[in-house]
Amino acid sequence: MSTGQDERESVPETADDDRSADPAEPARAAETPATADGAPDAGTTAESEEERWKRFAPEPERPPTRLRRLAMAVGRLLTHEWTLASLGALALAVVMTWPTLRDPARTIAQDIWDPSLQAWQVAWAGHILTTDPAQLWHGNTFWPERYSYAFSDSLLGYAPFGMIGDGPVAAVVRYNILYVLAYALATLGAYALVRQLGAGRLGAAVAGVAFAYAPWRLAQAGHLHVLSSGGIVLALAMLARGHGWSLRHGYRPERRRAGWALAGWLVAAWQLSLGFGIGLPFAYVLLLITLVTPLVWAVRRRWAGRRPFGARLLLADLAGGLVFAATGLLMAQPYLKVVQLHPYAKRSPQEIALYSPPLRGFLTAPAESWLWGGHHAAARATLPWHPEMTLLPGFALYGLALAGLVFSIWRLRVRLLLLAGVLVTIALAMGTQFADGGRPGYMTLYGVLPGWDAIRTPGRLVLWTTLLLGLLAAGAVSAFARRASEVTAERVPPRPGVWLRIAMLVPLALVLVEGVNRTPHPVVPPAPAALRTAPAPVLVLPLRPSFDQTVMLWSTDGFPAIVNGTSGFTPDSLRRMEEAVRTFPDVESVAYLRDHGVRSVVLLPDLAVGTPWEMAAEIPVGALDVTREEVAGAIVYRLD
Repeated sequence: MSTGQDERESVPETADDDRSADPAEPARAAETPATADGAPDAGTTAESEEERWKRFAPEPERPPTRLRRLAMAVGRLLTHEWTLASLGALALAVVMTWPTLRDPARTIAQDIWDPSLQAWQVAWAGHILTTDPAQLWHGNTFWPERYSYAFSDSLLGYAPFGMIGDGPVAAVVRYNILYVLAYALATLGAYALVRQLGAGRLGAAVAGVAFAYAPWRLAQAGHLHVLSSGGIVLALAMLARGHGWSLRHGYRPERRRAGWALAGWLVAAWQLSLGFGIGLPFAYVLLLITLVTPLVWAVRRRWAGRRPFGARLLLADLAGGLVFAATGLLMAQPYLKVVQLHPYAKRSPQEIALYSPPLRGFLTAPAESWLWGGHHAAARATLPWHPEMTLLPGFALYGLALAGLVFSIWRLRVRLLLLAGVLVTIALAMGTQFADGGRPGYMTLYGVLPGWDAIRTPGRLVLWTTLLLGLLAAGAVSAFARRASEVTAERVPPRPGVWLRIAMLVPLALVLVEGVNRTPHPVVPPAPAALRTAPAPVLVLPLRPSFDQTVMLWSTDGFPAIVNGTSGFTPDSLRRMEEAVRTFPDVESVAYLRDHGVRSVVLLPDLAVGTPWEMAAEIPVGALDVTREEVAGAIVYRLD
């Protein structure tokens, strides 16, 4: 049998063959190793063939360098959903609150009264915690009252911001930054919550924007403690994620994350530290969830079989719940002291009735609404106290929520529960205007729940109405987006048309338009130079509630003890002081001030026009044993 091997063995025997004339042949022969009997090595020949084929293979991918790996990690971070959501929420807050950051050192949103008070609160917390923490609750205002920092919602959670900068200008800049950040956190927190509960990105975006920029919030532009609700929804999102729970899929044990649950409790504790006005209802919502959830879990475990909870998650809940409870108890102590010292600080049913909105308030926009403000002027005129009674969550939100009852990603049972929640929260927010004077309703809680009698504005519970409406709306928008994806998949090529893209963004645009503001931004009066040199304790005249808030802001320059102050109630000591100094400067008023330890009085003649002190600068003081001097347009009386 003739084989290739026979042919290969005959090659060396024909050394004088004409082919040996090829000059390259000796070189090829030299490159090819031979076996002992003179034949080329078969393994080497196969290896060389393999090397030839490798020439046609693509170049092997080189491992990325350390710099490239870092760049890839940064790229993944910047394009992550939560990075984009955070940056988008912040950018949107800057735009939607404009012109707040156009001149943040001189102007302030809404008016110069309550924002000045809250700018002082943040500044005081930052100042005293770095100088004398034991005196935290004893502010430099309302002198000589104790626990004056607890006369209003404290905003204590913003204390770290108060440690940056000093003086009135820094306080105004700080306030404006927090004002913008409050909107951003509300948007991001609501987005995170609705995403965790099972909605799509577009649905969560609509819910987040609707929650943060509902028209009723524009009436609260001067109340940072009301606008600062982002911690509520963010904490709920973290707790839901930590417990592996969503509206759409229920409890999924494999998705439990004890760290997220603990973080949720810590955020909830921080939210509570901002104040009880909206923090106390949040605490009771968490308590209700804490009581109901184990019962539901136990019942479903009995029906559906073993549903593990986990020791780590249980420990996280216990530790986080203790931190939250401790925060509430520690925050409550100074407020209980205030009620003991000033029993009239407790909210009466008559005061609650004064701030209880009628049902039409939920269809009325505040004057600061760019879209509806002018159109609803007549409706606002019928409301007894429209700043707290213009509670419109948004007509677009109402429409989307109604659509969500019919067409939604949520199950029918969930939709009905959300609708029930909307109706209940509206009833509670109406206060004494619902049913028989709020019973059953808000006044029932007033008589049963500890601390509920300290809340005088039931309408602020519209926050929960807005959140539940947002969940219904997110269900509809997410269902629409899902249907759009199905239509896209059926197309060749699979892409949505221009009109489909526009239609998907219409709900978001409608909600945004209703949140556009025309909030005034007045210029904050500069602090008088006389206040820096006047010996403390000092009384600034004129003495009146609206002006005293500005004086509180001015006192952030060194925090001297001042008699002036404004809060949710007026202490008897300040009422008596106001009556005693109406005739200042005279013998009786000067004696009263000296008896109470006041060392100086600063009179601002330009602001005293139309007050009892309009002519005070013209009254001789030679017989009063006081010194008087003019300092940059102000009159300083030294009583010691």
